[in-house]
Amino acid sequence: MSTEHKPLDALAVFSHPDDAELTVAGTLLKLKSLGYRTGVLDMTRGEMGTRGTPEGRAEEAREAARLMRLDVRLNLGQPDGHVMLTDDARRALVRVFRSLRPRVVFTSHWDDPHPDHAATARLVREAARLSSMRRYDEEHGPEEHAPMPSLAHAVYSRLVVPSFVVDVSDFVEEKMRAIRAHTSQFYREGADEPETRISDKNFLAQIEHRMRYYGSLVNVAAGEAFYVREALNVEDPVKLLTQPMNIYS
Repeated sequence: MSTEHKPLDALAVFSHPDDAELTVAGTLLKLKSLGYRTGVLDMTRGEMGTRGTPEGRAEEAREAARLMRLDVRLNLGQPDGHVMLTDDARRALVRVFRSLRPRVVFTSHWDDPHPDHAATARLVREAARLSSMRRYDEEHGPEEHAPMPSLAHAVYSRLVVPSFVVDVSDFVEEKMRAIRAHTSQFYREGADEPETRISDKNFLAQIEHRMRYYGSLVNVAAGEAFYVREALNVEDPVKLLTQPMNIYS
């Protein structure tokens, strides 16, 4: 992994080329508007997908990256459908963390029903810790150990109570455009490819409904929800607790 990249403020690490768009694109767009450097790391090329080809999906990912105004988008090349907690996968991810040096990493939750998503969550947690250990993978060469990034897991399951919700009300349309850049994966009038759950005509509307629901929890139009396993260090609890929120939840 090249050391030419400037450090990132936020890196989204997800299993497949459209996962980051579906879950955290609004947050990435908001962070970019605030002046932060953002990136996405796709763990696989999505080659096991029912629709599309790896080459086509790579082009779609590049277009989505442009729409999200990412500073970096990379692909780790892990086998789709077989993302596993192995030494090789951890080492590859550690090298990305040491190259990009993200301050915050967004990823999936370990209780996700898709095996790749669950494995990615566990890989991210372990690689984030190992990247801060100076002697881990020291035979690789010049890249130094990195500060351990803070981790936030995108909430998918209704059984997971969010630790916080990001107000993405101003970025819903941009997020949906980034999602639709993955044209092979979603509904298209007259498409002759096999139908999947996410290619259903109503699926993208459900994504918008999900954002509206999480927004309603904090009394805004649209939100993206995250779970943080570690305790949060709050400097000003009055400021935090007087943010607009839904007092009836």
